[in-house]
Amino acid sequence: MPTAETPLRDEFAAAVERVADRTLAVLQDGEGTAALADPDSVVPRSLLAAVRVLGADLFAPRLLTGAEPDGTTAALLAEARAAFPAPAPSSEEAALVIGWQDWAAGRLLARTPYGSSGSDPAALSGPEAIGWQAWSKRMAQLSALALPTLDGPVHDAARAHTLDLARGTVRCMLRRDPTTAVRLARWLAWAHADGQALRLELEPVLDRIRFAGDGTARSTLELAIAQRLLHGPSNGATR
Repeated sequence: MPTAETPLRDEFAAAVERVADRTLAVLQDGEGTAALADPDSVVPRSLLAAVRVLGADLFAPRLLTGAEPDGTTAALLAEARAAFPAPAPSSEEAALVIGWQDWAAGRLLARTPYGSSGSDPAALSGPEAIGWQAWSKRMAQLSALALPTLDGPVHDAARAHTLDLARGTVRCMLRRDPTTAVRLARWLAWAHADGQALRLELEPVLDRIRFAGDGTARSTLELAIAQRLLHGPSNGATR
């Protein structure tokens, strides 16, 4: 049954799609910076919420060309993080995911005048402790960390467990879950850019996701980032 919050959720979800679509356009067109808001106007709350959700991926177009995070986007992300503090996690697992997503955004903001480095969140368990299925699901939730110049414990885990990432990707494809599959494929593309051996032939996987994905701008952005990591000029420059 619809509630009073339903229109607000729909508005925020639509805003996420718009911001993802704009970021995707910048990535494809090579503009470098997405003009997400008029700097001389009040930023709509829905846009701030969308920026908070996209987080580190807002800087993907620049990082994938070897550029640093830009100040305009950084200022907007810092405003969004102030307007929407990290939500109260529903579980210890959710807290870890939120913590590492915020770590990625915070690390990038720290390279601009709009942020400072913080401490690392709690360590994540590896596939040997929780199983490769659960671990790969968590890594999919952390796909925004799979960007050039970001590096940390989650990236070390990706380097060490590329076979589990490949297993998770294949499992998601077999289960007709392209949304999760593209996020894991992005990690594999990141690992390839980092110099790791590919444990799965990624191009056919990305092609299949392109035709059978969910069609959302956010998933299409994940796909474009994976493709750029696999073939783009930033290969070998993830650190």
